Amino acid sequence: MAMKVYGLPMSTNVARVLVCLEEAGEQYEVVPIDFSIAEHKSPEHTSRNPFGQVPALQDGDLILFESRAISKYVLRKNNSELLKEHNLSDAAKVDVWLEAESHHFDEPMSVVIYQCLILPVYFGGQTDAKVVEENLEKLKKTFQVYEERLCKFRYLAGDFLSLADLSHFPTAYYLLATPHAAMLDEFPLVKAWIDGMLARPSVKKVIEMMKATA
Repeated sequence: MAMKVYGLPMSTNVARVLVCLEEAGEQYEVVPIDFSIAEHKSPEHTSRNPFGQVPALQDGDLILFESRAISKYVLRKNNSELLKEHNLSDAAKVDVWLEAESHHFDEPMSVVIYQCLILPVYFGGQTDAKVVEENLEKLKKTFQVYEERLCKFRYLAGDFLSLADLSHFPTAYYLLATPHAAMLDEFPLVKAWIDGMLARPSVKKVIEMMKATA
């Protein structure tokens, strides 16, 4: 039985799970959740995700929420090398940089995406330039750390691709759609690292799904 992913691919958190499913070669079905009618807050959906958010994943009788936890489950189930769990040191490095992605990349990027893409397009609001600039400064500090790391290794956790890298892809993809994509020119290794991720077949497939639901 195919796994079910509840949510729309345009969501960065849903896209994170989808790319892991693609990398693992897992069969899955995407079940759309309509935010316009508050379906994400319905009793049916909150029985899957008690916080009323997406994604949720169902695999038989097992129901999970939180995209990074779901991603780890999918990869563990398929013995993926993206977690490096056969090597304690490498696995710990993957966990460290996955935490870095969550706190130092995803948090400021979520604000930039909301202000530059979601607020004006979907709600007719006006971008708050001050808020954007504050979060771009946070992002620059993160990219400085990444640039130094990528001077030493091909990827964040070491000389191997991992979930810590791929977890960045959905928000990095949206960064390129904002007026601030040129900030990456200051960080050539980060830019090349992102370009490499976006060129992966699994990522390309999920990007097409993201475009189709935007």
